[in-house]
Parts: sequence; C-alpha cells; structure tokens
Amino acid sequence: MLETRKATLFIVATPLGNPADLSPRAAATLADAAVVLAEDTRRTGMLLKACGVTARRLMSSHEHNEEGRVKQVLAWLGEGLDVALVSDAGTPLLADPGYRIVRAAREAGHPVSPVAGPSAVAAALSAAGLAPYPFSFLGFPPRSAGEARELFARFGATGATLVFFERKNRLGDTLAAALAALGDRECVLCREMTKTFEEFLPGRLSEFAGRDLELLGEVTVVVGPGALGRCDEAAARAVLAEEAAAGGKPREAARRAAMRLSGWTVKELYAMLTDREHD
Repeated sequence: MLETRKATLFIVATPLGNPADLSPRAAATLADAAVVLAEDTRRTGMLLKACGVTARRLMSSHEHNEEGRVKQVLAWLGEGLDVALVSDAGTPLLADPGYRIVRAAREAGHPVSPVAGPSAVAAALSAAGLAPYPFSFLGFPPRSAGEARELFARFGATGATLVFFERKNRLGDTLAAALAALGDRECVLCREMTKTFEEFLPGRLSEFAGRDLELLGEVTVVVGPGALGRCDEAAARAVLAEEAAAGGKPREAARRAAMRLSGWTVKELYAMLTDREHD
C-alpha cells in the first residue's frame, strides 16, 4: 500500500529583481500550492504574472498578521492542502516574517520543505570580493545608534565577515555606528542586485559613514573581517574608561568593553577597572 504524501509547507525563494531567476521548481510549487502566502501580495502578484504563473489563492502574511495566519496554515495543512510561503524577494525568513509559521508547522508534525533559490546574502558575499567565510548575518541592525554599535561590536569581535541589510535613509547613520564599533574596515555596498542598475560600491567604512548616500531601495552591506589579535593595553584602558563613564556596575562596564575589544576577556577588564578604582 502506497503511503499518502503529507501536505507540505514550502518555503520558496523568489528573485531579487530579475524574474528569470525564478527556478522551474519554484514556479511549479507556486502554481500547485493551494495557498501562496506573500509578504506583499501586489508585489508577488506582479512577479507571478511576469513569470506566467497563476496562483490558486494568494494571501498576505506579514509581521502584522503572522500570528493570526499560524492557525490558518495549520488548518490548511491538516486538510491535506499544500501551502507556499514567499517574501518580497530572495529567501524567506532572512530578515522577513515567517518563523512562527514554520515553527508551528514543524511542531504540529507537518513537513516543511525549502525550495532553494536567490538570496541577497549569498549574492552579496559571492560578488563583494571580501572573505566570504566565516560570516555572520545580522539582518536589519537596530535603529538605536547605541544598540547598533553593541551589535556590531559583539559580532565584529569574532573576526568574521559581517553582512546586513539597511534602508537608504538610515544607511549613513548605521555605517557610522559600524565604524565606531569596528574601526575602519573594508566594506562593499551592494544595491539593486540582479536588476538593471546593479552596483557594487567598494571602499572603507570611513568613506561612507555619516554620509547622505543617494542609493535606491534596500542595500546589502558586506563588511570585511577585522584582525583577531589582542589590542594593546592602552587601547583597552581607553575603551574601558568610556564604558565606565557611561555608567553601570564595574562588571557590566567590563562586559560592554569586552564586546568592543579584541582579545580581552570580561574577567581581565573587570580586574583592570577595579584595580584602577582602588588606586
């Protein structure tokens, strides 16, 4: 007796910009699924039309209604209906909604299958000309400059290449936060990838930080790795003094400083700070 295939939640990668990048398997999955969930139905509808694909049912699934969609998706899968999930562009869930739906489907015992394809992260790393691995993907950095600096310092200390997304109106400020936390590293601004006006702008963080950059749409930024060597004690004490002046208990100041420094542990910095206080 043949086992009946279970209804599946498909996570479908769609083109970053060029419709020709939609794979035959992705097109067939979107056409066959009972429901296609899209972050922006208008944008996905235009893509499907350009690719000659007709969806049976196209519905929205974005950050504001994702929680409500979870029950619907589980109901559809329970009825034996396949569901496809797409984002505005690229591979879903990477800085896009959808995680709750995927987790709920797996926990309920329903298969979740990726239909692999375009990814802005992979595309940027492949063409930037900076060390592609190891790398850390940071999504969209926090809007707060302080929180952004903390994020960059924490992951920058690993020595990995960093990749993140940013909107054009915040790009200069975010790159300034990266410069403050990481130092003047190499970087590449990747815009309009796979589209007519595709452009890769190489340089250093200091060349772009704080500037009003006239770039369309969202930008994928690749920042090269920093040296993992231990910085000297004078530099460590300077950073430690800044964090101590910012307030909080000595151990908290030491923890913040450790995220900004290469090669120094929280224990070492705490000892340095408390020894100074006892002088």
